[in-house]
Amino acid sequence: MDATPAEIGSLVGREVYSNNGVFVGEVEDVRIDLDHEVVTGIAVGGLNREVLGGRARNAGGVIVPFRWVRSVGDIVLVNDVIERLREPETESETEATA
Repeated sequence: MDATPAEIGSLVGREVYSNNGVFVGEVEDVRIDLDHEVVTGIAVGGLNREVLGGRARNAGGVIVPFRWVRSVGDIVLVNDVIERLREPETESETEATA
């Protein structure tokens, strides 16, 4: 990532996508470790419920660990691990599509 300092607040409002191009949500806030002066996560709201499946059904948002952030620019790209959080399909659904 670019080492140029930027305001942390500039992340708020940016759209978040997986590195596979799947929309995840929008940055609503940033989680900071004040003792070590580092960003530890981003709070993502406006979630794409299809990506997170039942895990975020009633949640207003999720905290994505900053180590999952691949790049920050006009949008925020996160590792595709966010897509793998989706609950596995039930066996009957798998059989129906096979």
